Amino acid sequence: MTLPVKYSAIKPPPPSSMKLLDVNRYVIGFVLALLLLALWFGGGTGGEAGGERLSLDLADIPQVVLDKEAELARARNRNCSYWDCFNVYRCGQRSVASGFGGADGSQERISIYVYPLKEYVDADSKRAAFQLSKEFHTILKTIVNSPYYTSNPNEACLFMPTLDTLNQNRIDTTLVGKALASLPYWENGENHLIFNFIAGSKPDYNTVLDVNTDRAIIVGAGFDSWTFRSDFDLAIPMYSPVQEQSRPRKPPERTVLLVSAQLNIFPRQFRILQELTYDYPNDILLLQRCPTSTAKSADEAFDGQRQPSLVAGETPEQKDIRCNFPQGNEYEYPSVLASGTFCLIARGVRLAQPTLLEAMAAGCIPVIMADNLILPFSDVLDWELLSLRIYESALHTVVPVLRSVSAQRVHEMQAQVRLVYERYFSSLERIVLTALDQLNDRIFPHRSRTYLHWNVAPERQATHNPLFLPLIAPKAHGFTAVILTYDRIESLYILIQKLATVPSLQKILVVWNNQRKAPPHPSLFPKVGKPLKIIQTSANRLSNRFYPYEEIETEAILTIDDDIVMLTADELDFGYEVWREFPDRIVGFPSRTHVWDNATGRWRYESEWTNQISMVLTGAAFHHKYWSYLYTNAMPGNIKEWVDEHMNCEDIAMNFLVSNVTKKPPIKVAPRKKFKCPECTNNEMLSADLNHMTERSACINRFAEIYGTMPLRTVEFRADPVLFKDNFPEKLKRFNDIGSL
Repeated sequence: MTLPVKYSAIKPPPPSSMKLLDVNRYVIGFVLALLLLALWFGGGTGGEAGGERLSLDLADIPQVVLDKEAELARARNRNCSYWDCFNVYRCGQRSVASGFGGADGSQERISIYVYPLKEYVDADSKRAAFQLSKEFHTILKTIVNSPYYTSNPNEACLFMPTLDTLNQNRIDTTLVGKALASLPYWENGENHLIFNFIAGSKPDYNTVLDVNTDRAIIVGAGFDSWTFRSDFDLAIPMYSPVQEQSRPRKPPERTVLLVSAQLNIFPRQFRILQELTYDYPNDILLLQRCPTSTAKSADEAFDGQRQPSLVAGETPEQKDIRCNFPQGNEYEYPSVLASGTFCLIARGVRLAQPTLLEAMAAGCIPVIMADNLILPFSDVLDWELLSLRIYESALHTVVPVLRSVSAQRVHEMQAQVRLVYERYFSSLERIVLTALDQLNDRIFPHRSRTYLHWNVAPERQATHNPLFLPLIAPKAHGFTAVILTYDRIESLYILIQKLATVPSLQKILVVWNNQRKAPPHPSLFPKVGKPLKIIQTSANRLSNRFYPYEEIETEAILTIDDDIVMLTADELDFGYEVWREFPDRIVGFPSRTHVWDNATGRWRYESEWTNQISMVLTGAAFHHKYWSYLYTNAMPGNIKEWVDEHMNCEDIAMNFLVSNVTKKPPIKVAPRKKFKCPECTNNEMLSADLNHMTERSACINRFAEIYGTMPLRTVEFRADPVLFKDNFPEKLKRFNDIGSL
């Protein structure tokens, strides 16, 4: 009862004072609201908004002591993929006030938080976990000054630790693992970037950093196909601090075909090069260490235990002089690389070598001899346009292979080398920004750049033939069915009758490939409502199916075997519709793939059901008639003759040809996978041969050697009709009769 009495004793203020207090409350409330709004929208200021950027001053770096019992990061997860080790939901969270909220969707861009610089030391020995190098400091500075940087870890998509892991020989792997685990946003390495140039150490020289990095993305040089986690890790080049010295100041005179300047080539390979030098003295410039030289070369340094460039502020000044074999004449490296049309890039104890960038800086076409090496930025860069690859076991063939490259092709490759080097490799800063651009394309694929952006100069982005114009082929033209047959009359007649029911069919061409037996009289063929033409060939060749017969008046050709009688009219009509949208591809039904066999070191033809395909067999496939002209008149090497002689692999040869020109995979349509002829016995079918798979694998390896590369591209999708599996009435579906598996 005392409390109300006490309050009732207080004298109320006058009315004028009450009004003044109310006004003050409103003013104070308004100011507080403005402050809250400013904090809300300005707290996440990122790279372009003028927010405070991280200081990379090397003075007074704080020291962190790592106890013996400190937690160690978990081992690198070898099975990581983009789908299970990357948290995409962290990305795209930049605030509007950060300058990324425009109507063009520019906030859909990665943001990278860089941890503050710290020195990590062991509690007992006071040994440092790493030594900060000039290159790593440049990497950090490039990221901080890039449009991808954010100073706010809460809006970061990616995190960049400031632990210098570029050279494994200069770090304590255990201490680095502890330092990583101590980072405040580590979370098992999720969305963290680890840069590395030199991985592994004696005696194993692993191709990936021997540090516990858990789920972190490794941005590294020298991955092989065993350690590279596709679509997760990022392959970058081995940076060379002397690469700018390779750049010729004036157009160089290319006096030799091939320059081999590395000093760390394996002895067996060096002996082969010595023999080639005697056989082709005017074609090869083979360099070795001069007898009086004591300086260690850059490539030896990368294979050895020391850092190829020093800590911040120091640059190598000593000239690198090398002598040619067998004369012993002196040449200054790396400027000597500009004297060669091609430069050999051979593996040492490590797969990646700094010689790659040094050669490209000199405008020299790289000849890469490092089996299983994942080339830098190979997800977006087409290395076939600017380099050649040879197997380590095929080094003895290098000169004949290089001599077979036409002058026009050499000119095109040299131009591409200059383009790619200037765009992506000319400095460490460009390498880092290219890596960030590729990561951005991966995380935001709907905003990613195209193949043309990455690989073609703007002034050269023009189509060279009408096949690749962004046009859909006219539906009214239809397709011509070309049936290759020998003497399976019954299945041939059934096939003709089925083809005649396809609405988009314009003409049927029967290619009779039997010279011992005349084709049936035209009156014996089924009576169909479409033009039917029989062509009797002069020789039994599989390539006859791809001859550009003058009777073919349509752009689209359906090549089909005489025993493929199970395809329905709806399947064939749908296949043609898909081809109309992709007229530069092979579009068809039976699919296969190729796989690399690490045990044998060779490609293997694979017909098992997998998630990937790289070939559509031309036993039932659509293609543009342009490819028939190319197959007949411009097939590389002796592939066409070899196919006709061995009566196998013409479909593989066509897939090689198309993928090599387009750099695109084929397209499989409809789910059907079984294409057995119900009326045929196994003895009548070519594919029944027990040696069939072995022969097909041999074809792939032979063709790859002739092309000098593997042009086939893999893909993980097929085309089905839109309402194929929808629970709709059949009358609403355009393609009802789509076969099952």
